[in-house]
Amino acid sequence: MKPWNSGARHVAVAIVSTALIAGGGVAVAQTVDSVLRAEQQRLAQNREAQQRIDRVVQQTRSLVDDYKAVTKEIDGLKVYNRLMEAQTEKQQSRLDEINESLDKANVINRQIYPLMERMIEGLEQFVQLDIPFLIEERTERIQTLQDLMDEPNVSVAEKFRKVMEAFQIENEYGRTIESYTDTIEIQGGGVREVEFLRIGRVALLFQSADGSMTGVWDQESESWNMSDDYRNEVKKGLRVANELIAPELLLLPVPAPEEAG
Repeated sequence: MKPWNSGARHVAVAIVSTALIAGGGVAVAQTVDSVLRAEQQRLAQNREAQQRIDRVVQQTRSLVDDYKAVTKEIDGLKVYNRLMEAQTEKQQSRLDEINESLDKANVINRQIYPLMERMIEGLEQFVQLDIPFLIEERTERIQTLQDLMDEPNVSVAEKFRKVMEAFQIENEYGRTIESYTDTIEIQGGGVREVEFLRIGRVALLFQSADGSMTGVWDQESESWNMSDDYRNEVKKGLRVANELIAPELLLLPVPAPEEAG
């Protein structure tokens, strides 16, 4: 047997060393790959965790924003509710006042109807006792008031307004001068159209269109007195009433004031 050659031994050692180094390199490479894969997995997990955190943060922010919005809305509703409560209290107070007014109005209505009826009756009697001017017009006005009282669709206020309006019209007659055309029954029968002159409520006269007939109402005898003594004054008074001339002094017969009893 040949002794082991040292050169061969060195070659063998080198081969073995190379094999060991190669084997070690493979092991190192495998370890590095494992480390890299583990790092990649860790990074992927970190990314997933960060994404989950981001989603949680976003959801939290959204919930916080929603909470703030709801809180703000609740605060607004609280203010609105306070205002509505105050308004409701005022409306209830106003409603109580209205109900009280309605109750009083019902009492007034029950009292005002008899009052208006008495007023209309008094107005009717007044027209009958007054000098007989515009009798048809004034009588028709009173009849309209009487018919109005029976109208259910007309308010009490409107009825009362109409009654007061009639009184105001009658009151105006007492301080105005007026002329109007109407007919009159003459002695011996027949009807003649004449022009009447009313001076307040103190004098009522008439004159025919041709001036041939002049009359003065006598309230005491409730009849007409025919007289030519006042023809020119009546004619002048008619011109004043028709605003054809300026107002001036008229010499006309008026009843003397009665002494208080």
